[in-house]
Amino acid sequence: MRTETAVRNRYAGAAHTPEAALCCPVEYDQKYLAVIPQEVIEKDYGCGDPSRYLRAGETVLDLGSGTGKICFIAAQVVGPTGKVIGVDMTDEMLAVARRNAPVVAERIGYANVEFRQGQIQDLRPIIHDETIDVVVSNCVLNLVATAAKRQLFAELHRVLKRGGRAVISDIVSDEDVPVKLQNDPELWSGCISGALREDLFLKAFEEAGFYGITLLKRDAQPWRTVQGIEFRAVTVEAFKGKQGACFERNQAVIYKGPFKEVLDDDGHLLKRGERVAVCDKTFQLYKKSPYREHFEFIEPVTEIPLEQAQPFDCSRTALRHPQETKGPDDNGTTSASQCGDGGNGACC
Repeated sequence: MRTETAVRNRYAGAAHTPEAALCCPVEYDQKYLAVIPQEVIEKDYGCGDPSRYLRAGETVLDLGSGTGKICFIAAQVVGPTGKVIGVDMTDEMLAVARRNAPVVAERIGYANVEFRQGQIQDLRPIIHDETIDVVVSNCVLNLVATAAKRQLFAELHRVLKRGGRAVISDIVSDEDVPVKLQNDPELWSGCISGALREDLFLKAFEEAGFYGITLLKRDAQPWRTVQGIEFRAVTVEAFKGKQGACFERNQAVIYKGPFKEVLDDDGHLLKRGERVAVCDKTFQLYKKSPYREHFEFIEPVTEIPLEQAQPFDCSRTALRHPQETKGPDDNGTTSASQCGDGGNGACC
């Protein structure tokens, strides 16, 4: 509670008087900032711009929304068919956001933003299960107490729809933060001593059940260095949707490279150029971002309806013999296909 009180008090003050120490330099798209009142921009704090990874029509949840800058940018990106929900625990920050929401709505021609009060590590009172397309956050996860961080990542996963994603900008450290620094309320509320080590930050998404975890941006230069420990901004994207049963439909994937081999989130070892047997769930996941550009996809000649498919053992990695996809009766011979360059029909 000591760290939470320090965070609440510091951000309450920052809602009245801008505090440069709470903000990393971030370049936002000026066309989106043009409609946002200066009061919001001056008193909103962050270390990245997760809004640049949003798409039209999405329902977005912004954790630790502050005075609402990311929400108001997101409102323009998702458009009138989308929706944005900001959550913050600080009365003073919410007051600024709510006061300016009608101004932004009038300037863009529609109202698609609302602000709710709550703690981001316990969203159950205000956000239902599987109702959000994208969860974003900008330099806030590090402010949550260490003991509540596991619950925080579980909440990210819970509120997302199947196939949804989290896009999180936050501060991470290159070394473990000593307990002495963690106990410093000033450093904690300043987005420093509550930071996770950068590899453990990614692992936290994995342990919460996310897949396709990708480091979208990592600042080369640290934002601050304290006692030799570097603290820098990163932006991570992670997807929800690998849960569920595995079924055999005679599908295969070929990893195209550039690495000799890779290990996926389910423990499948994929060697470059090999035809690997996968279950239908994995096959469908690989056809989506962030995997699709790295694979060739092989469908069976005779489709197996999902309701007739047998269970697939996803605990192993096995190759798929070509005859499994072509079918046992495939022993025909065909003439050369028209595969030429420039339309002349020549293959060689």
